[in-house]
Order: sequence, then C-alpha cells, then structure tokens
Amino acid sequence: MLHSSATRRIITCSLLLVGVCQALIPATPGEQTRRAIVSTRDTISKIREANKPPRIYVDYLIPLPPATSDADIDPWPGGLAQQYPYAEDIVREILAGVVEDSIPEKCSSQVISASDCCGLFIQESPNSPELDVAALLFPSPDQFENMKEIEQMVGDKRTLLIFNRQYTRAADFGFFKKGGSQKFLDKFEWAFAFQEIACRGEDVKLIFEQAVGWNAAVIDENGKEIDVMDEKWDVTERPDYLELEKKINEVIPEPLWMRKMQEVSEKGLKFQRKQ
Repeated sequence: MLHSSATRRIITCSLLLVGVCQALIPATPGEQTRRAIVSTRDTISKIREANKPPRIYVDYLIPLPPATSDADIDPWPGGLAQQYPYAEDIVREILAGVVEDSIPEKCSSQVISASDCCGLFIQESPNSPELDVAALLFPSPDQFENMKEIEQMVGDKRTLLIFNRQYTRAADFGFFKKGGSQKFLDKFEWAFAFQEIACRGEDVKLIFEQAVGWNAAVIDENGKEIDVMDEKWDVTERPDYLELEKKINEVIPEPLWMRKMQEVSEKGLKFQRKQ
C-alpha cells in the first residue's frame, strides 16, 4: 500500500527502464491510453488476487476536437453527443489492450440510452469468458436500474468498468435512492483517472495510476508541469481541494493574474509585441 508522495516518486522512476523519470502528466492521448491500459490491468489483477468482483472506474480526459481553437468558449457545444464517437473509439482501444490476446473485432456494443448518450461495450476474451470485460460509457443516475442489471449480468468473475461516469456521489441519485446507490458505488474503485480542475485559477491536472496512486500538477501559462503533491498526503486518496489550494499557494506564491500583469509590465500587451 502506498502512503506518501515520496514513495510515489520512487515508484514512478523505477517503473521506467530508461534513466529518466516519467512525467506526472501524459503528454499525448496515446500516452494517456497506454497508461490507462497498464493501470487498468494492474487494478484488475489486484482485485482478482483479493478474490473480489472486479468493479472499476476509469476517467479519461478526452482530447479536444482537431478544429478547436483558443477562441472557442465551449469546445464541446454538442455535449456528450459530440463526445460519444471520440469516446467510443477510446473505450474500444482500451478494452482491446486490457483483455489479453483479444482483438478490437471481438468488442460488441449496444446503446443503453440514446438521449443520455450511454452505451455498453463487451470485450470478449479468447481464453476464458471469465476474462471478458464490460464497460459502461457515460452512465448517469438516470441509468441506475440499468447499471444494477448489467452488474448482475456480468457476475462476480468478469470485470465491469465504468468509463467517464456522470455522477460523483450517492446523493446524485436522489434522496430515495441514496442508500441503494451507496451500496452499489462502494463496489467500485479507481483503475485510472486523468482529470482537470481549476484551483486558485490554475490549470490543475489530477491523475491516478494503480502503481503510484494519485498525482497532481499545475500546468502553468507556459505549459510547464509543476508538481503540487504534498509528501504527507495519502496517495490512495484523491487530493482534497482545500489542501490542494494551500499547496499551490506554497509552491506558486504568485497567482496567475499577478504573473500575467507582470508579463504585461515587462513585455507589453501581446498585440503590441514584435514577432
């Protein structure tokens, strides 16, 4: 069990065969997919060793559409419906990588809810039905009954993966379903997560991998990655927002707006600068 950020750094470095530490944050969609596959496989193996039903979450940061520009206020104006084709390809690639000796053609799918853009994918294993992996894409509280039925259908031996869930806690399912939904949610654990949040105005990336636990980094205005994990934090727990804010204040004392004002003072406004 991992307990500290220091332990995390040691393991992150030792995972590589080369002599350079792996970046905290995936640099490309391909690297994110590769790390998601590795971490998901590790998590399934760990759960199987504990003799428990494999029930896992994957949060994947879907790359923005190629036509996206800095001027776009909302890169996904079509919401989940626009994201679905991109996410479907990603899910299929991850499932094919997670299920050993399988191929993408062995992945079947069906729509659970067209209006809510929720789909079910099943990657068959050529070695044993118990090694099949089922994945629910974009499930929301409205699909709670479907989720319970699918979980029963999958059984205790096969893996159920929930990809980019549209809920975060039992309360999202409503007051009358809170107790039943909590029991359902308690069955799941993180296999991989790559998330982005705004904290103190900074672009913060959070990532979870089975081998190293949670990581957090700020991507500054120049694209530089700044580690903001505290060595005292338990890396098995997602960093708390207020603790993260406190750590950012410690590591990056000047807020983004102040750094921007300083840049303008030194270099002038962007449209006035010589190329």
